[in-house]
Amino acid sequence: MSQVFPGSRVVHPIEQESFRRLRARLDTSHFPPLTRAVVERVIHSAADLEYASDLVTDEGALEKAHAALHAGAPVVVDVEMVAAGITRRDTVCRLKDAKSGPGLTRSAHAVRLAYEDVGPGALWVIGCAPTALEELLTLDADPALVIGLPVGFVGAAESKAALRESGLPAVSNVSEKGGSAVAAAALNALLYHPMTKASEPAEETS
Repeated sequence: MSQVFPGSRVVHPIEQESFRRLRARLDTSHFPPLTRAVVERVIHSAADLEYASDLVTDEGALEKAHAALHAGAPVVVDVEMVAAGITRRDTVCRLKDAKSGPGLTRSAHAVRLAYEDVGPGALWVIGCAPTALEELLTLDADPALVIGLPVGFVGAAESKAALRESGLPAVSNVSEKGGSAVAAAALNALLYHPMTKASEPAEETS
């Protein structure tokens, strides 16, 4: 039988069993609540336990981002694939309107366009293009959170290292892996975690 958690999200039995098996193979109980939620959902999305040691998060930053998200802060994504994975919030993606130019990729231009739309205080979810993350770091975006998990052999690890060095509130990972699914999963972890139980990970993280 499916289970209903706060916010009327129905969790399918297959998902419940998947998280049960994840926790049987990996002890996540030592993580703070929101960090645990992000780590578990990213691992769940990729079936990759290595993310437990690869992800870089900060619980304080996640708490502030969680509050901003549930207060209605806009969510910006770099590609439609990320948007498709975010199931409970409208997102802003300007890639279709963007154009490349000398020294500027379409993904970077899309970030500029999106910032014109949303201004400061947004949550940015970048799961595909390292150049989108690089461009965001040049703006005075004052984000609520940057989920920077682009994938690739060229620029991905470097852009994520630059994100961590920037001091912005962020979720990132050290390696070259990442992608749209894991970036969306990190955002969904914050969406699914209810405001009233931010200190209680329990089963609502699944």
